[in-house]
Amino acid sequence: MASIDFVNDSAIDRDDDDFDPVMGDEGAGLPDDRYLDREISWLAFNQRVLELAEDDTLPVLERANFLAIFSSNLDEFFMVRVAGLRRRIVTGLAVPTNIGRAPAGVLEDISTRAHELQKRHAEAWHRDVEPKLAEAGISVVSWDQLDASDHEYLSDYFAAQIFPVLTPLAVDPAHPFPYISGLSLNLSVRVRNTRTGRQEFARIKVPQMLPRFIRVDHRESPVHVRYIPLEDLISQHLDDLFAGMEVIDHHVFRVTRNEDIEIEEDESENLIQALERELLRRRFGPPIRLEVTEDMDDQTLELLVRELDITAQEVYRLPGPLDLGGLFELASIDRPDLKYPRRVPNTAIDFRPPEPNGKADLFGAISRRDVLVHHPYESFATSVQEFLEQAAADPNVLAIKQTLYRTSGDSPIVEALIDAAEAGKQVLALVEIKARFDEQNNIEWARKLEKAGVHVVYGLVGLKTHCKLALVIRHENGQLRHYSHIGTGNYNPKTSRVYEDLGLFTADAEVGNDLTRLFNELSGYAIEKKFKRLLVAPLHLRKGLLKLIDKERRAAEAGKPSGIRIKVNSIVDEAIIDALYRASQAGVPIDIWVRGICGLKPGVPGMSETIRVRSILGRYLEHSRIFSFGGPDKRVYIGSADMMHRNLDRRVEVLVQLRDQRHLDETDAMIDLAMDDGTSSWWLEADGTWTRHAFDADGEPLVDLQDKLMALTSQRRRPRSRR
Repeated sequence: MASIDFVNDSAIDRDDDDFDPVMGDEGAGLPDDRYLDREISWLAFNQRVLELAEDDTLPVLERANFLAIFSSNLDEFFMVRVAGLRRRIVTGLAVPTNIGRAPAGVLEDISTRAHELQKRHAEAWHRDVEPKLAEAGISVVSWDQLDASDHEYLSDYFAAQIFPVLTPLAVDPAHPFPYISGLSLNLSVRVRNTRTGRQEFARIKVPQMLPRFIRVDHRESPVHVRYIPLEDLISQHLDDLFAGMEVIDHHVFRVTRNEDIEIEEDESENLIQALERELLRRRFGPPIRLEVTEDMDDQTLELLVRELDITAQEVYRLPGPLDLGGLFELASIDRPDLKYPRRVPNTAIDFRPPEPNGKADLFGAISRRDVLVHHPYESFATSVQEFLEQAAADPNVLAIKQTLYRTSGDSPIVEALIDAAEAGKQVLALVEIKARFDEQNNIEWARKLEKAGVHVVYGLVGLKTHCKLALVIRHENGQLRHYSHIGTGNYNPKTSRVYEDLGLFTADAEVGNDLTRLFNELSGYAIEKKFKRLLVAPLHLRKGLLKLIDKERRAAEAGKPSGIRIKVNSIVDEAIIDALYRASQAGVPIDIWVRGICGLKPGVPGMSETIRVRSILGRYLEHSRIFSFGGPDKRVYIGSADMMHRNLDRRVEVLVQLRDQRHLDETDAMIDLAMDDGTSSWWLEADGTWTRHAFDADGEPLVDLQDKLMALTSQRRRPRSRR
C-alpha cells in the first residue's frame, strides 16, 4: 500500500489561484444553528422511504419491498451510525456538536424518532400492506388461522426440514446466557420441569438459512397463496424441542450489534490480515438495540436487558412479526400484476450496432465522440460490461486498469479482467476491501483475480478508494490510445438494474493521461501534481468545488449570470454548505437535488433565500452525482463523491468534467425536471421538515421523473445504417 498526495488545481481555472479558503472561516457571520442534524436528517430520509410504502397508489408488492428497505436501512443505521456515536460517548472520545458528529443528547433524540418510525412502520404493515396483499391473494397467516389439514402438513414439514437444524440453549447455573448474534431472530422460551416444578429459560435461534416465510399451501395451484412466519411455525412445536417439560411462555426478540469496523492501519502490516481479524471481532460487537414483541412479559425482558447490558432507551416493543426486512422474500413472488411494469433498458444510442442483429464496435464509437450513459435507463450490459469484454478479447488492447469498490463474485466484470489477464494483457485491479459489509466478498474475489494473474492492489493506508474508473490502453496505427470510463456507480451488473447512475466513456487524451497518472499514484509511489480534466480527493476536490462556488458568488456580485446546481446522495460538509450560503447571500440561484441526508437549511431569509432542495425516491435508487456551475459558460462534473467529510477527506474520489454540449444539455434537463413543481418530489423546509408533493390541486398525480426519463430514453432513434 502506498501513501498518497493529490494536488490537482489545474483542473479548474487558474485565474483565481489566490483563492485559498481556510477551513472554518467560511462561516464567519453566519448563525450558529445554520445546519440540520445529520442523524435526524438520515431518519427523515428513511421516513420518505416509509411514505412510499404507505402510498396506496403503488403496486402492493412494491410497497412491501419499501417496508423491507426501510427495515434494512434502519438496521445499518443502528449498526454503524448509532453504534459509532454510542462508542464515542461511552469511551469518552470527543463528540463535536457540528453536523458531522452529534453530542450525547442526540442519542435520546434518535431513540425517540426511531421508536416513532418503527411503530409507524409496523402499523403500515398490519393496517395497510398486509390486508392489501391478502385482497390480492397473498396472505401472511398465523397458526390459529389454519385448519387441521394445514396443521398436519406444516407439522410434517417442520419435522423434516426445520427440527433437525434447531438448537435450544438452556440458561441456568451450568449454562451461561448464550451469545446472541446480530440481526438474528430468536425465541425466548420459559419452561417448567414437570418433576421439580422449577422454571427455566431457554433461547432458540431462528435459522437464517431457512426461508423467512414458509408457504402453507400444499395443494396444486391454489387461488390464494398463504405464508406463515418461520418463528411462528417453530413456536407451535416447542413441545418437540422440550420433551418432558411444560412450555409456559414464549416470545420473539432480535438484537442489533455494533458492526462498524475500525482498522488500525499500519504500513508494516498486511491489510487483508488486519481486516479479516476485524471481521471476526464484528460478530461480537456490543448490542445497541433490542427489539421484542409487544406481548413479552416483564420477567423475560428484564433478563434480556440485564444479560445484554443495554438501557431501557434501547428497547423497542413492536407488534410481530419482527424484522420486516424478511418482506424482501414476499416482494420476490412472481406476481407481475402486483409490481411495477417490467422495463428493459435500451442500449445507448452511440453503442447501437449499425444493423439490428449486428455487433457494435464500442472503441470505434468512443473514438468518434464522448459517450454519456445513463443507467438503468440505458443498459449496463451493452455499455460498461461490453466495453470491458471487448477490451479483454481485443488483441490490440495491451492493458486494462480498473478500480473495484463493490461487485458480485460471479460478476462478468471480474470474469472479463480474468480473461484479459489470461490472454497476456497487463491488468491492474485496485480493489477496495474496506467497502463496508462487502469486505469478505471483496477479499474472496480479489484472491480469485490474483490467481488468474491480475495485479491486485488493496487500496491506500488511511483512505478508501471509492472512485469508479476503468482505463483501457489500445494500440492503434503505431501508437497507443487511451479509452476511459468514469462513473458515478459501482461496476456491479446486479445493482445497475436498480441504481440510477451516469458513466462517461471518452478517448480524450487529457482524460487518458490523467487516469494513467492517477493509477500510477494509486498503485505505486508517484506523486502527481496536475490533472487536466479531473478533480480528485482527498486533498483538492473540496478546494476545487469551493473555487467554483466562489466564482459564481463573484459573478452574482458583479451582476453577471450565475447559477449552481448539485445532485448528490448526501450533503453535510460544513465548508461546502457555508460557501453555498455565501453564494446565496450574493443572489446566486442554487438548486440541490439530494436523495438522503441534507445538513443545509434552504430558504432562510438573509442566509439561503435562493436555495431550493428537492428529494426524489422511487423505483430506482437515485445515485448519480452532478455538479453544475455557471450560466451560459457552464461547467459540469460527474463522479462518485458526495459532499461528506468521508468523501472529501478520507476517500479517493474523482469528478470528471463533461464537455460535449449534448451531455451538458442532458444533465441540465434532468435537473430541470427534478426541480420542476410539476414533478413528484419531497421539498425541504428550513426547519428540516420534508413535505411530499405528489398530487396537483385536482388530486391528479404529478410527473414521475423516473417514468419520464424511461419514456424519453425509449424514444431515442437508432442511428441510420452506415453503408
